[in-house]
Order: sequence, then structure tokens, then C-alpha cells
Amino acid sequence: MDLRSTAVCPILTLCVRFSSGQCVLIRRIVEDLDMDVNVVVGETVRESDGLAKSSRNAYLTEIERPAAAIIYKSLVAARETWKGNPSITSSELISIVRNGLESEPLVTKIQYISVESMDTMQAVSKPSDCENGATISLGCIVGSVRLIDNIVLKD
Repeated sequence: MDLRSTAVCPILTLCVRFSSGQCVLIRRIVEDLDMDVNVVVGETVRESDGLAKSSRNAYLTEIERPAAAIIYKSLVAARETWKGNPSITSSELISIVRNGLESEPLVTKIQYISVESMDTMQAVSKPSDCENGATISLGCIVGSVRLIDNIVLKD
């Protein structure tokens, strides 16, 4: 029995790019199952200072909240460098983000910084190698709160 013919399927799926991996996974499932679903990925919704909107932000103290803005500032610095030098390596972009995060004393731990293909979420040595763009993703601890974010590198 073909479940696709008896199941109720959405015609539209909306994702926010807050978690790029989830968006890639949803697209892959839709493609692999040959579902007649249009996946629309929207941009990350951000606070006025650039911090990605998240329920976790409520756990930040009055001192940690402004310090957390360094996350987006670091990602933007890397993206702007990439725009000026599209052949830059992923390790150079990671260093830019790391240096930005390390400049803020309230970033107590950097869990990961990675540059991945938008299609596969596999690490790449150069974003310019990615046909459909790349993503810089990170996870870090600000005070005692774990925050994640990403930014797209695409022409």
C-alpha cells in the first residue's frame, strides 16, 4: 500500500533558517519521499540588536543580554569578509567568528563553529565550493545560556 495516496499531506511547509540543519532535513525528506510539498525557508527572525529570537533569550540576565549580541556581530563580520573575498577558506571564516566571540568575556564557552554546504550540511573547506551556498553555524554559552545561530553565505 502506498501511504502517500491515503495520508493527508501538507502542500506547503514553512521553515525558519534558525536551524539550517532542520531545513535541509525537511527538504531532503520531501525530496526522498517524492512529496508534492513546497518547502519555503524564511530568514531567521532577529531582535533589534541582531540576536536570533529564541525562548532561550529569556534566560539571559540584564548583563548577558547585550553581551549576546556579539554572536550575530561575529557572524556578520565573517559574511562581510567572505563578500569581499569569496575564495576565503572556511578555517579563515571560523577564525573571524572565534575571534569575535572570544572578545566578549561573557561568552564562557564556544561549543562549535562550522561552515557547511547548504545542500548537505557537510563541512566544506571553502564556501565557494558550494553550488547553492554555505552556512556558518555556531553554538556557544553566554553566561549560563546555550545559544545557537547561523548566517548564510550565498551570492
